[in-house]
Amino acid sequence: MTDIFEITDLYKALLALLAGVILGLERELKDKAAGLKTISVICLGSALFSVLSIKIMGPDADGARIASYVVSGIGFLGAGVIFKDGAGVSGLTTASVIWMAAAVGMSIGFGKIYVAAIFLAACLLIIYTGRYLNLALFSGKTSRVLKIVLLHNNTSVKDEIIRNLQPYISRFEQVKLESFPEKMIVSLNLMIPTKKLAQLEEYLVKEHRIESFEL
Repeated sequence: MTDIFEITDLYKALLALLAGVILGLERELKDKAAGLKTISVICLGSALFSVLSIKIMGPDADGARIASYVVSGIGFLGAGVIFKDGAGVSGLTTASVIWMAAAVGMSIGFGKIYVAAIFLAACLLIIYTGRYLNLALFSGKTSRVLKIVLLHNNTSVKDEIIRNLQPYISRFEQVKLESFPEKMIVSLNLMIPTKKLAQLEEYLVKEHRIESFEL
C-alpha cells in the first residue's frame, strides 16, 4: 500500500477540476440539467477513484476493473438526464458529456495527462463546432431554434404539432418545455432544408393552436 501523499496527487486533482470546469461550463451556459458543478464533481471524483486504486492496490492495480465500476455508476447519472417527452428526446449530449468527464477524470487520475488532454480537446471541438459541421456536411439545410407558444397546456396537442412539423424538417431535438396554467412554451432545435423553410413558416402561421412563434 502506497498511502503517502505526493505532490503529483494535488496536480491531478487540480487538472481534473480544471477539465471538469471546461466541460461543464458549456453545459451551464446552455442551462442544461447537469452543469458546471455536476460535471466538475464527476471529473474530480473519477480522478479520485483512480488515484485511490493506485494508493491502495499499488501501481500494478487492475485499472480496467476500477474503470468498469466508475463507468457503471456514471451510466446511472447519464440516464437520469435523458428525457423522452412525446416525440422528442433531450439530454443526449449532456449524458455524453457526463460520460466523457468521467473518462477524462480517470485518465488524469492514472497519470495519463496527455491522453486526457487530447481527448478533452477533441470533445470540445465537437461540442463547439458540431452545429457548423452539420451545416457543412448537410448543405442546403439550416439550423434554427423554434420557440412555440401554444394556446393550451396540453401534451397531446404539443405532440401532434411536433408530428406535423416532420414533413418540413430533417431532424429535431426538444431542448426546453415550460408549462403554465393556460399555455405551454416549447423550444426545439431544428435542421431544416432551406427550400422548406417558407412552407414551415406558413404552417406555423396557419396552425390555430399556436399563439405565437419565433424561428
